[in-house]
Amino acid sequence: MKKQFAIIGLGRFGTSICKELFHMGHEVLAIDKTEKKIEMAGAFATQTLLCDATDETELSKIGIRNFEHVIVAIGDDIQASILCTLHLKDFNIPRVWVKAQNDYHHKVLEKIGADRIFHPEKDMGNRIASFLTSEKVIDYIDLSADYSIVEVLASKKVNGKSLIDLNVRARFGCTILAIKQNGKVNVTPDPSEKLNQGDIFIVIGNKQDLMRFQEAAL
Repeated sequence: MKKQFAIIGLGRFGTSICKELFHMGHEVLAIDKTEKKIEMAGAFATQTLLCDATDETELSKIGIRNFEHVIVAIGDDIQASILCTLHLKDFNIPRVWVKAQNDYHHKVLEKIGADRIFHPEKDMGNRIASFLTSEKVIDYIDLSADYSIVEVLASKKVNGKSLIDLNVRARFGCTILAIKQNGKVNVTPDPSEKLNQGDIFIVIGNKQDLMRFQEAAL
């Protein structure tokens, strides 16, 4: 379903989100206070507006209240990010998602009601670290400080075994959400079906448990 998004701040992070949402077919309003960035965004946004998002009056004039999804991707100016977020929450916008620079910034954003907070550099660092430390990890999603979802590649250890044989939940405390086999995703795998090297397990669990699962079972 097509949705409407407003992206405030057209640095690398904001531009990347803007392009992706636009290519997915959504309507995207790109906002920045720099004219050059606005001109460049014309190629990957439904509409562009030159606006100082720290100015409550300017935000109101451009109709920001009409959006249910607003992403604050302001770069290094933490004060501007906080002030913009505060205005958006005062406008009762249902979903305000904000890029945080550090833990202090994150705490302030939580206090003023940001609905979701991103740490792009930190999140990417976690993903890269996971890839570097395990050849079996194909993809990685951080859910919290303790829990993740990972896609892991099955080794020859699983050949001929079944989910019943692996007994993942009892042995490791993890849950297999789905299995990719021959390019197809099975979200309700038969626990008695034989597994093969090269199958991909989509698993959720505590990070330490996931590590034990990767090392022992795969």
